[in-house]
Amino acid sequence: MSKRIFLDGAFVDQENARVSVFDHGYLYGDGVFEGIRAYGGRIFRLDAHVDRLFASAKTVMLEIPYSKAEIIDLIREACRVNGLQDAYIRLVVSRGVGDLGLDPVKCPKPTVVIIADSITLYPDSLYRSGLKVCTSSIRRQRAEALNPQIKSLNYLNSILAKIEANQRGCQEVVMLSEEGFVAECSADNIFMVRGRKVITPAPHLGILLGITRSAVMDVARSAGYEVIETTFTRHELWNADEVFLTGTAAEIVSVVSIDERVVGDGKPGPVAADLLTGFRDLARRDGTLI
Repeated sequence: MSKRIFLDGAFVDQENARVSVFDHGYLYGDGVFEGIRAYGGRIFRLDAHVDRLFASAKTVMLEIPYSKAEIIDLIREACRVNGLQDAYIRLVVSRGVGDLGLDPVKCPKPTVVIIADSITLYPDSLYRSGLKVCTSSIRRQRAEALNPQIKSLNYLNSILAKIEANQRGCQEVVMLSEEGFVAECSADNIFMVRGRKVITPAPHLGILLGITRSAVMDVARSAGYEVIETTFTRHELWNADEVFLTGTAAEIVSVVSIDERVVGDGKPGPVAADLLTGFRDLARRDGTLI
């Protein structure tokens, strides 16, 4: 069934949702976006996502032509017009149409797109069996080069790492900082478990402060786990009791093998399962009504 897409002021059929080839989002990856989930008629942490979108836009000096309240209403409407109670929402603001030069001043009007649909990042079987991951040779870029808190349309750093994962038969890759510390994965944040400690890379290593990451940390604390943000290497990761990834699309998915080293007993662990149950319970009650 054809979806209704919000495009620059109106909802249109997906077949008619077209963006100019002169849009600098297409030409240069110049723009920002958010991926958002709705569960059972509630959009999870919508305010946090919209706040992050506006923060990203402010940093790249991209003026969003709607207020935060208007964007929130449009996201809710995108779910309603498509009859969705459970959804993945992609909100995109690009620099807009300009010339073939990269100067953003030449783009007078941003392009705003909201897509409400469904997404399955990993098949159900991988939640039961766990992921096989490997370390990428592509390092996560330094914040001084491109701050990871800007959720921009330019994902080439992650795409190059994902290509490497595909070539090596892995579902995901671990990306290291320039100093060799574990940072994050191509599309997810990463955690490891040691006893009752849930450990994740510190923000200064150049990671996106994921909305799901934050929620999982809240769930872990409420469940009595000690949550630690710190630096660690692959040695600690290889020898962890459990490793799991978090993200808007992935939620929580366990890792059972890293660089051909078996994690724990080679099966998804009890802490990740406990946190996934807690997260899904939170997601169904902590959200903005559609």
